[in-house]
Amino acid sequence: MSLPAHARLYGILDLGYVSADRASGLADRMLAGGIDILQLRAKESSETEILALGRQLSPRCRAARVPFILNDHPHLVPATGADGVHIGQDDGPIAAARALAGPQAIVGRSTHSLAQARAAWAEGADYIGFGPLFATPTKPEYAPIGTADIAAVFRESTVPVFCIGGIKRENLPGVVAAGAERVVVVSGILLAGDVAAYVADCKAALNG
Repeated sequence: MSLPAHARLYGILDLGYVSADRASGLADRMLAGGIDILQLRAKESSETEILALGRQLSPRCRAARVPFILNDHPHLVPATGADGVHIGQDDGPIAAARALAGPQAIVGRSTHSLAQARAAWAEGADYIGFGPLFATPTKPEYAPIGTADIAAVFRESTVPVFCIGGIKRENLPGVVAAGAERVVVVSGILLAGDVAAYVADCKAALNG
């Protein structure tokens, strides 16, 4: 599966916020709300746990025609049935990740500046994450980069850009006004009382 051209709202099922036994149910609600891409982020889980959960999530995403992405672990992409992998700045070359994930796999890269964004799309990333825009407990080690470069990265990029970091329904209109066309939302979705409705609200905000 390739990254759909219409994909604008990227959700991350982060096991730092939800327990593994709740993950599949939350994924179902995210898909019901209309999430465009779903990533599993399980930083503290073993590869055995990621493999088991990935095998639960991949058929759900496939049925909804939504790309399913693993955070890190490109070598687990074929075995989980995932569509691709997302890697950070320190996770090695794009080509190495693609060699492990498979030639048809989607490979995304986190970027934290315009220079890193340019390097990632030149290296062959299929999409980039750009941020963190705002302070976020998900990535406390990164200083927020703000919104000043959003318009430039979307104007220049040759691949889809997803702004990330502290984005919630409440500040999403401001992010869109700064030039963002695609975003990642994490804690806002995972902690919502009605996950499907929250996802639908974010999509409506993105679509103006």
